[in-house]
Amino acid sequence: MEKQVVMITGASKGLGRALTLGFAKRGAKLAISARGEEALRAVQREAEQLGASVLAVVGDMSVARDVERFVAQAEATYGGIDVLINNASILGPSPMPYLLDYPEEDFADVLRVNAVGPFLVTRRVIPGMLRRNSGSIINLTSEAGHTGYAGWGAYGISKFAVEGLTQTWADEVGETAVRVNMVDPGEMDTEMHALAVPDCDYELANPQDILDVFFYLASEDSRGVNGQRFQAQEFQTGEAQAEGEK
Repeated sequence: MEKQVVMITGASKGLGRALTLGFAKRGAKLAISARGEEALRAVQREAEQLGASVLAVVGDMSVARDVERFVAQAEATYGGIDVLINNASILGPSPMPYLLDYPEEDFADVLRVNAVGPFLVTRRVIPGMLRRNSGSIINLTSEAGHTGYAGWGAYGISKFAVEGLTQTWADEVGETAVRVNMVDPGEMDTEMHALAVPDCDYELANPQDILDVFFYLASEDSRGVNGQRFQAQEFQTGEAQAEGEK
């Protein structure tokens, strides 16, 4: 992956941090973003210590001007983006209230970050991929975005939106060599999971141990794979299959 430019949103912690370091180890050039500067700079230093070239831009990817600033800097630095991983997301209130009690402002904020954000970043990145007729976009989904669960509120609904967004983008670029897929990482040992399930009493996956599906989708091995949904933790055991044709 030494010639690839990989853009990762929400890169400062959890899965985003693991993805940044995982691709850094494989020699990719990285463009990373997050809203918190201190944590983002820490991840940047870690990736650079692994020998990677890293552009780190603080910004909110649900705000169009921040998206433009991030992508424009990445294109100016590297010339183009080969892989986009739309990872940035927020949980919303914790503990998560039922929809009947969900604050309107929080509901709108979760959908803005988790669904509008990936739309804005993809819309800005995909023209360059189409010009080169090459590129991979990977959106992060969730089991809660595939099946509705009481108590998962705006977060689950936002991931339903991500799944529809993925399928629609995939169909729109279906006649090109650009591909758009989604990955459900499963339950992981992260700060977000601790907020979502504070009384969790079962073992959780380490984010750094579920990266193989992302490496696959970023590589030429996945050329022609488009509009599919992958289970990251099943992919690790060799059992993952894209969940059917769209």
